[in-house]
Amino acid sequence: MNVLVTGAAGFIGENLVYRLAESGAVVHAFCYTPEEARTLIHPKIKTFLGDVLDKERIGIAMAGCQQVYHLAAFAKVWVKDIRVIHDINVTGTLNVLDKAKELGVDKVVVTSSAGVIGPSRKQNVTENSEPWIDYSTEYERSKAIMEEKTRKYAREGLNVVIVNPTRVYGPGLLSESNSVTRIVIKYMRGKWYFIPGDGGKIGNYAFIDDVVNGYVSAMEKGRSGERYILGGENRSYNELFECIRNISGKQYRLYNVPYVLMITIARIQMIYTLLSQKSPKITPGLIRKYQFNWNTSCGKAERELGYKITAFESGIQKTIDWINKNHLATIGS
Repeated sequence: MNVLVTGAAGFIGENLVYRLAESGAVVHAFCYTPEEARTLIHPKIKTFLGDVLDKERIGIAMAGCQQVYHLAAFAKVWVKDIRVIHDINVTGTLNVLDKAKELGVDKVVVTSSAGVIGPSRKQNVTENSEPWIDYSTEYERSKAIMEEKTRKYAREGLNVVIVNPTRVYGPGLLSESNSVTRIVIKYMRGKWYFIPGDGGKIGNYAFIDDVVNGYVSAMEKGRSGERYILGGENRSYNELFECIRNISGKQYRLYNVPYVLMITIARIQMIYTLLSQKSPKITPGLIRKYQFNWNTSCGKAERELGYKITAFESGIQKTIDWINKNHLATIGS
């Protein structure tokens, strides 16, 4: 089995690539830079350089592959020209799907985000929920457009499934996509100081191994044109930090920061960004997300894919064990 993985050097992508290679698949790892490609070392991994906006390079990487996992995306906090987000997340995905259709690929799994379904109200969000507020970020907006266009390919006969990860955490690349693990490390270094609002807002936290298993199961069992939420347990910010405290043994004081103050700080950062062109650490759009609950159900993935959820405390324990093993709580502190 030859399998193409775009975004192969990312947080989820890297874990998925090694999982597939260890299972015996020959993995065509599509990477953006030579530096990314050099991080993927395994006899079953073949690296290909390219950009999802370059159909020719996609075709070279996809040649001979029966399956495609599309994970490449623009997920950074900020970019000067928001058209870049839509180019990569929408046009890039369509390029991959076009090539898959042209080359007769058996099946494609495309990565979206649980954020496109929106926050919860009285009930947990499911794949059938409709967003009831406008999107807070261009990333979410671009992924929603991408999903709509992807379903059109499914209607036209391409076997393509959409997966929607929630807040993924755990061992792996410390990119912006692995923000929860980065927060854990900062807390363990004594460099994290606040809890959003009163700490009561809920998020859904998915352990990386579960999400990778979910991708593989989506490829094996997912129904074409369907979306599957790949998540974990619903926990509040207070529960998150209490868990980190208990497992790490570190009892640093944290301060509740009102959303009004957080929005003000984010707006000041944006003014500085416009003047300096340096990427902000936070944006008003991201702060707006902190004001809602994101209670999420993985019931559909559990029923149809056999998806299993690692207990939250166990996932945080494994993450902290990995942090300690790699001395990440002391390096750079």
